[in-house]
Amino acid sequence: MAGEADTSSGVAGRYATALFELALEAEAFDQVAADLARFNAALDASDDLARLVKSPVFSAEEQTRALAAILEKLEIGGLTRNFLLLAAKNRRLFATPDMIRVFRAMLARHRGETRATVTAAAKLTEAQVTALKQALKAALGKDVMLEERVDASLLGGLVVKVGSRMIDSSLRTKLNSLKVAMKEVG
Repeated sequence: MAGEADTSSGVAGRYATALFELALEAEAFDQVAADLARFNAALDASDDLARLVKSPVFSAEEQTRALAAILEKLEIGGLTRNFLLLAAKNRRLFATPDMIRVFRAMLARHRGETRATVTAAAKLTEAQVTALKQALKAALGKDVMLEERVDASLLGGLVVKVGSRMIDSSLRTKLNSLKVAMKEVG
């Protein structure tokens, strides 16, 4: 299965598997998942952090020092802190977004959850996220781990991906469909 291949091969797979096993042993899944979510959100929000993570210009020592300060500011400690600092020390920080993705997939599989990605034009409220999770659980019969993304170009509505299925109810898609339909008529 392609999803399983992602978790067992490559740098991201090896690191994510190691983190998963350590979190399992320490019974720290919730804490590690929350810490990784905070780090990933900071990575998405900060161009400087993204540059630090991806650029080969910085030495391992520079990345480790800078990352330690960032993790302290984000209040990320324990297992997750040690994991991210080890990745920096070993010059593997560039792969952390993939490591996080693989770890989340392993955790979802372990918990019997399915993963879904929802892209909206603006950040969803807690009530909207809860309603969406309930609707997906009713449709799929499983708990859903939701990854949220924002894409202002959608104009409105949602794009939900669960596995290979996609539900696109975005305003952008509806307007494009209307434009195509109008061209065919005229």
